[in-house]
Amino acid sequence: MKEKTYSYDEAFEAALQYFKGDELAARVWVNKYSMKDSYGHIYEVSPEDMHWRIANEIARIENKYENPLKAEEIFGLLDHFKYIIPAGSPMTGIGNNHQIASLSNCFVIGLDGQADSYGGIIRIDEEQVQLMKRRGGVGHDLSHIRPKGSPVKNSALTSTGLVPFMERYSNSTREVAQDGRRGALMLSVSIKHPDAEAFIDAKMTEGKVTGANVSVKIDDEFMHAAIEGQSYTQQYPIDSSSPMVAKNISAQDLWKKIVHNAWKSAEPGVLFWDTILRESVPDCYADLGFRTVSTNPCGEIPLCPYDSCRLLAINLYAYVVNPFTPEAYFDFDLFKKHVALAQRIMDDIIDLELEKIERIMAKIDSDPENEDVKHTESVLWQKIYKKSGQGRRTGCGNRLEFARAEPARLLPRCKGYNRSGTVQDEEPETRNGGVGYSLFPGMDYDSVDTALEHRSLRRPENRLRGRTDLQRLYGREDDRGTCQSIALYSLQ
Repeated sequence: MKEKTYSYDEAFEAALQYFKGDELAARVWVNKYSMKDSYGHIYEVSPEDMHWRIANEIARIENKYENPLKAEEIFGLLDHFKYIIPAGSPMTGIGNNHQIASLSNCFVIGLDGQADSYGGIIRIDEEQVQLMKRRGGVGHDLSHIRPKGSPVKNSALTSTGLVPFMERYSNSTREVAQDGRRGALMLSVSIKHPDAEAFIDAKMTEGKVTGANVSVKIDDEFMHAAIEGQSYTQQYPIDSSSPMVAKNISAQDLWKKIVHNAWKSAEPGVLFWDTILRESVPDCYADLGFRTVSTNPCGEIPLCPYDSCRLLAINLYAYVVNPFTPEAYFDFDLFKKHVALAQRIMDDIIDLELEKIERIMAKIDSDPENEDVKHTESVLWQKIYKKSGQGRRTGCGNRLEFARAEPARLLPRCKGYNRSGTVQDEEPETRNGGVGYSLFPGMDYDSVDTALEHRSLRRPENRLRGRTDLQRLYGREDDRGTCQSIALYSLQ
């Protein structure tokens, strides 16, 4: 049966009514998130249609498992963007068979071993573009590229360093069209790399590296040296016990430059890398391919090569009862219930993503190009399919809608506590949950002991019994056994 289509004006008018006269919201929804094909045909007349599309698809996946959620329950969480809000890629792609695109918001890529040859550099460039054309933002690290002036066995005799390749990757990102918007890229480098200062300065020239975010990975040794006014050794390779290049710098001067440049141009970002690795559950499986190397373009999700993440947000404002009054309180019980459901839905979306990747791989196989042309893209998606199924990465954050109100007025005299519990399956093939959260800005936060001891997950021999914990969290026996994370807040 032929699907019903709508004109732009029909969809806009219906969306305008849905958003109660907000023209910007209506146009953004029609232009970016309504289901449409490559010829501009629109198949949804309002966000209500979109939310039913998403709810029906998630319910289809739920029916594969015991105690499935009904489509009506899922729709109730999504309706009017009140409680749970999928990010752009899942919102656009779930149940949309008119586009062959990924549901993942972000990827990290990176080649094994020494990959600072032109072959390795261009291979990453192609992988980056192939991912971006399927909607995903990409991050990758440049610490493997030899520093400027290093000897090379070609006609140039010496290396140009990593900055020219920053511009190359940036230009590739700007060239990739994603439904009318440019791609998203994160470039990172270790502070230990001899070209780190040039990396930090790269965006100070107007018009340079405009297609990428850049962040420097800072280790504890550097920060201690900066605080104490000591020198710091940069070297290449950065992890080598016998580096081919080494030099001492003033850590304090370089730190001041980072601060100045960030103040003047909002770049570079700073990634406290040793802290990230210490807090990273996946890195206890580094030997199995889960070694974190960079982050997504926004910098909040560290990932290993060829891992990916689908994102979803919880609207915290929806849980405030009697807002802007002395009787305001946070509905902790409802929030706790919805966080568990959000993570469960995120896990369903992983199954939907695997289906999408299968369609992408089938599309590549059916393309008329020579196998040599298709090889990189084909192998790339095979890697992502494998890592997605093994890691089952989820990303659940939250957002606030304050209408410019001060947080203290929204919830007077509240103190936020976060308690996070992460469960782990017994098999290494299923792990990597993640909840990012930032409760009300400006409030006093106290950290309490985690509901399930987080540190115990950092060693395989101490993994928790994932199935038992999943049953407790979900109220069902779940044979997926995925690692999930849950954020619980108590307000007093």
